[in-house]
Amino acid sequence: MLWVCSPVGAEQTDREAELEEIRDQITVLRSRLNQVRQQATGLRGELTQTELALELQEKRLIEARRARELAEESLLELQAEIDDLEVRLGELRVQLRDRLIDLHRLGQQGYLRLFLSIQSEDDLLPGIRQLRYIAKRDRGLLESYLQTQSGLSFKREELSEHGQAVQEWIEVETQRLEQLDVLHKQQARLLKELEQQDRSLSQRSALLVDKERKLANLIDFLYGRSGSPLSGTPVQSFRGVLDWPVSGRVVEGFGTRLDPRYKTRIPHNGIELATPSQSEVRVVFPGKVLFAAPFQGYGLTAIIHHPGRVFTLYAGLEELQIRQNDMLSLGQVIGLSSESLYFEIREENQPVNPLEWLR
Repeated sequence: MLWVCSPVGAEQTDREAELEEIRDQITVLRSRLNQVRQQATGLRGELTQTELALELQEKRLIEARRARELAEESLLELQAEIDDLEVRLGELRVQLRDRLIDLHRLGQQGYLRLFLSIQSEDDLLPGIRQLRYIAKRDRGLLESYLQTQSGLSFKREELSEHGQAVQEWIEVETQRLEQLDVLHKQQARLLKELEQQDRSLSQRSALLVDKERKLANLIDFLYGRSGSPLSGTPVQSFRGVLDWPVSGRVVEGFGTRLDPRYKTRIPHNGIELATPSQSEVRVVFPGKVLFAAPFQGYGLTAIIHHPGRVFTLYAGLEELQIRQNDMLSLGQVIGLSSESLYFEIREENQPVNPLEWLR
């Protein structure tokens, strides 16, 4: 794109300095946007990118406007110069025409006739000087006319280029305004999606809390009905050496979690294991089945009462192979896992970290 070199002036210089500062800001914003694009993920990352892109596009729009204003000012100044040259050329044209008329009256040998018109030797030197002055004046007039005409032609070409530059900046400004509108719409869409996502996550957080509360209520109920302790060696004697209920990998540990966005405390009273589907899930210690049925939010669930007033819970099963009130021996199969198993241990109805009981 053609850039206009503006005439030097206080106001013009200030505008050019402002334009350079804007372009420096654009460079910084571009660098920041590239960094965010490499690091940010998800809806919030996309929103951050869009907000930076908006800021960048607003600067680019200001750049286009300032450049157009500078080009238009330069165009006006050029037009003023051309107007002055045209006036000057008109004046020279009149002077040159009048001089040509005078020379025409003298005939083809105008300057020679003036020389021959000198009557005496005393008038010869002054006459020659006068003749030289007239010839020099006529030549200067012609040269001034030609130079002015050439300068006018050059300025007109320059005016055409400046006019093209103004038009190009107008087109750039229009394009950047359209891009800014697109980014504003994108920002509005992302904000709406983020609001919906936040609402969904908030609801999900509330559901998780409610889900844990319902399970706790069930265990409280079963604990109250469990009656006298079971006979046998208390399971506490084997704390830290119990076999795992299934082969798998811990994907979520024990302990209450704080939702970073909503600052909601979500209880997590057990551990989540990623397991191969259809894996056999075994009871970790002999005991009595207090519950074996589907439970809301957990799927097929088994709750076992062990000697020592300890409960173990196995949830998310794909298949149950036991029934309520069954007495289970160590390592007996409870059922088959899905792709994950939720496992809890409660001592005197208080959740404890299963990892401290398993070997």
